[in-house]
Amino acid sequence: MSMNVGDPNGDDEVIAAINTTPLVDVMLVMLIIFLITIPVVTTSIPVTLPKERVEVRESKPENVIISVDPAGGIYVYEAKVANVEALVDRLKKVAVIKPQPEVQIRGDLASTYEGVGKILYACQRAGIVKVAFITEPPALGG
Repeated sequence: MSMNVGDPNGDDEVIAAINTTPLVDVMLVMLIIFLITIPVVTTSIPVTLPKERVEVRESKPENVIISVDPAGGIYVYEAKVANVEALVDRLKKVAVIKPQPEVQIRGDLASTYEGVGKILYACQRAGIVKVAFITEPPALGG
C-alpha cells in the first residue's frame, strides 16, 4: 500500500479556489421551491378589492332614515312600519323625487340580518338607488 504524503521536495501548494458547486446546488433547490410556491400565493381570478376608508357623512334632512330594532321591528324615522309592503309604498313615494334622496339604514347590533335584508329588498322593489348604512366608529385605541 502506498500513501501520498506530499511533494518530496517540500513544496506544498495551497489550493485557494472556492468550491462553488454546493452553492449552486442550494440555489437551484431554492429556485425550484420558489417556482412551485409562487402560483399558490397568487390567485388566478383578477378581482379589484374594495379599499377601506372612513367617510364622515352628515345626514341631510331629505334623507330617509330607516331603523331596525333588536326584535326586527322596522321604523321610518320614529314611526313604526306595520309590514314590508307599507315600507315599499312609502319608499315608492320617495323614489320619484328628483334628485332621489338617500336611504340610510340603522341596524341594531343585536338585530338579525333578516330585518336589514327586508329593508334592502324593499328599497330594491321601490327603485331606490342610494342606500347607506349608519354605523358608529370604533372607540379610539380599540
